[in-house]
Amino acid sequence: MYEWSAAHLDENADEQWPYWAPIRHHFDVQTFGINAWRGTTGDEVIKRHHESESGASELYIVLSGRAAFAVGEEEVDAPAGMLVFVRDPTLERAAFAMEVGTVVLSVGAGAEGQAFAPSGWDTSYLASS
Repeated sequence: MYEWSAAHLDENADEQWPYWAPIRHHFDVQTFGINAWRGTTGDEVIKRHHESESGASELYIVLSGRAAFAVGEEEVDAPAGMLVFVRDPTLERAAFAMEVGTVVLSVGAGAEGQAFAPSGWDTSYLASS
């Protein structure tokens, strides 16, 4: 186990899914979920989903480009630097890249009042590649 580590986002990609930077898995983060998603104009960078089962809230940070978020019935234009926080785990959310070079960082926590536990979806995807 290392005390600290550093890596460029571009070093953090899977050959089978080049649009996904599996950051949590790369650094073996066990206390919160974190991934980055890349896309070009029209790509769904955050797949349509909700967190009803996990109860987790999620924070999205647009690192570059521009994304159009749909959260519940609302739409949010999110240029680089915009933060979108979804506290309600039952709200469906998705985001689409509106520019070439769009990167969205997603950060998830455990359900309110509970410690985060990795669900393992990322490990299963990586194991299948």
